[in-house]
Amino acid sequence: MRIAVFHNLPTGGAKRVLHGFVSHLTESGHSVDVFVPSTAREDFLPLKGVGAKVTVFPVPRTLSGSLYSFLRYIPPTEISLRDLEWVQKDIAETINKGQYEVVLCEQDRWTMSPFFLKFVTKPTVYFCQQPSRFNEEVLRNVSRKAGYKDNLSPLRRRIRRQFAKRLPRIDKENASHAKYVLVNSNFSRESVLRSYGLNSYVSYLGVDTYLFKPSGVPRESFVLSVGECAPKKGFDFIIRSLALMDSKIRPKLVLVCNSFDPGWKDYLEQLAKKVDVNLEIKALVKDDEIVSLYQKACLVLFAPYLEPFGLVPLEAMACGTPVVAVREGGVRESVVHNETGILTERDERMFSEAVSGLLADARRRDAMGRKAIDVVRGFWTLDHAAQRLLNHLERAKKV
Repeated sequence: MRIAVFHNLPTGGAKRVLHGFVSHLTESGHSVDVFVPSTAREDFLPLKGVGAKVTVFPVPRTLSGSLYSFLRYIPPTEISLRDLEWVQKDIAETINKGQYEVVLCEQDRWTMSPFFLKFVTKPTVYFCQQPSRFNEEVLRNVSRKAGYKDNLSPLRRRIRRQFAKRLPRIDKENASHAKYVLVNSNFSRESVLRSYGLNSYVSYLGVDTYLFKPSGVPRESFVLSVGECAPKKGFDFIIRSLALMDSKIRPKLVLVCNSFDPGWKDYLEQLAKKVDVNLEIKALVKDDEIVSLYQKACLVLFAPYLEPFGLVPLEAMACGTPVVAVREGGVRESVVHNETGILTERDERMFSEAVSGLLADARRRDAMGRKAIDVVRGFWTLDHAAQRLLNHLERAKKV
């Protein structure tokens, strides 16, 4: 097939997944051309490096675009959404004129559902990782309960409030143009139905088991968590949970973060010091180091608030490392309770006891690790996920 791909993704899990998909599609003999605005993070896992042709469309900053954005969308910050919209229209028109059989559209780092969907006319599969979560009360409550205040200026705080009001409307309007929607979990399917009123199909993600794999190296006395350093990832919950353990057996906590809210990082470090948890935060580590950490950690801890899916548990399981996770969001569909890890309520005492119990039982941890490897290799590999996607791309051509 001749496939066009659009994305305006930041660094993180969604871009890692797309990188794997494009790599698999090109290796399978499909022709893949990638089209991105200059705001897309193509410096992180660049798609050009996996056989795809990548065309970058510069996003200008025009006076008329900034004025329109101020009145209709949001006050212009780093970019003007109006200028971004017109660039995405240009990208769609370029694809519409090409000899492409199907289009794979990913999300937009600014608007979630991209403006691109309004203009593309080719058969298009929109992979919606999640609807906008900007106004979710649970995410505001995390910061509020922690007593955390950002360091934004009054002007930037006002802009943020305007963005919070208008983003869901922009996101929903763009999503309404999607004809074929994929999601990463049944939890996400329900979120899309609730937010957009749209039907969608679950196409589970997978991990690169050539990269994420067991090594046989000895486990070390630390536990690991991975993700954006932001309130929604639940790192403060993990720190408070570990603080409930006996100090004699309390493990070191290593956090690996691909991006930072500087104020939240300071808050986590102060919290850890206050409750006597040994915390180390690592920034933007390379793939080989993150794999090594997965392989050496005794456990991987996962406690985001309503995470739509979460690659971290799968990456850990692929390395033979059991997961202790809060039972909410998409992780309920990947971690097999009491077989590849433990799922608990969002209760610090229960989470602490689950961690303590596994740390005290090496035989059980080893058994869970072996089972986790089998589960991932049987269903959750990148090859499995790419084939699931390919089936939907083929189907979308006929819809």
